[in-house]
Amino acid sequence: MRESPALTVDAVILVKGRILLVRRRNPPFQGSYALPGGFVERGETVEAAVVRETEEETGLRTGVRRLLGVYSEPDRDPRGHTVTVAFELEVLGGEMRAGDDASGLKLFGLNDLPELAFDHGRIISDFVRRK
Repeated sequence: MRESPALTVDAVILVKGRILLVRRRNPPFQGSYALPGGFVERGETVEAAVVRETEEETGLRTGVRRLLGVYSEPDRDPRGHTVTVAFELEVLGGEMRAGDDASGLKLFGLNDLPELAFDHGRIISDFVRRK
């Protein structure tokens, strides 16, 4: 277990009113759907990290629309204490394709979500409630 929490980012992206989710290629939650995202690299802002991770996993160029929240429950990630900063992103270009840690991509209705990895269901619920 880490001594201090790791920092991650997650992206909520709507495409024609549907939310874009990635199917996880690797553990934990391998095969489950999740928001695009990942770890912030040393020297990187959270805003740059969420745009980079989203492009790596989805092929989409995006921009930050707004901060959604910070999620810091110590047990949210089975690998150890991880704090995530969640953003709503807007699509600026690119072509939707699975890459990096994603084995697939799929658009879901906000009321028709699959079982989600981590606490991503909570992040999406908060997004819908504040929309």
